[in-house]
Amino acid sequence: MADEPENTEAEEATPAPAEETPAAEADAPVAEEAPEAEADAPEAEEAPAAEADAPEAEEAPAAEPAPVDDRPAHIIRKAEKRAKRGPRRVGTFEERVEMRKQKAAARSRTRANRRARDQAKRKDNPVEPTPAAEKVPGRVKVRQGTVVSDKADKTITVRIDTARRHKRYEKIVRSSSTLHAHDETNDANAGDVVRVEECRPMSRSKRWKLVEVVERAK
Repeated sequence: MADEPENTEAEEATPAPAEETPAAEADAPVAEEAPEAEADAPEAEEAPAAEADAPEAEEAPAAEPAPVDDRPAHIIRKAEKRAKRGPRRVGTFEERVEMRKQKAAARSRTRANRRARDQAKRKDNPVEPTPAAEKVPGRVKVRQGTVVSDKADKTITVRIDTARRHKRYEKIVRSSSTLHAHDETNDANAGDVVRVEECRPMSRSKRWKLVEVVERAK
């Protein structure tokens, strides 16, 4: 019984060989793997650098945007036609004069051909002249009124009274107008009821002439 405590202390003082072995094994692989990790590290650093350089080499030059034409559509169409046609004046002055002569001769030939073609058509299909229409005199206007003045020579002033029914209100609307009539014999007097008819202009204001005296003034 007295020997047991000594053995216990001797075992605690001397470390067990089983505990040292795992520590040594754990340290050995770490020492061996460290160079490999260091060797792989540069490759990992070079790869991003190579990837970063690749887009720069592959990038194509950016295309410049096409200029925007702000002119109206009809101006653009005229410019395109002018570009297709080219400059109007080509060559020297003598060449332009000769070109004008050629164009004038071509127009003359075209007109001559058209006239000949029209004449041939008229010969094939002659058109009969339409007979002149007989002149029929129109209805002469006749008015009846009262003489209001006979002071002028061979001229009387006649008042024409009219009465008509209004279209909407059906009320009798009365109105009057005056005209100058030609009286060759000065037969009519003021207050007479006369009949006049339309005629050719006899003066600046006379477009009527006396036909008859219907009723004498009392």
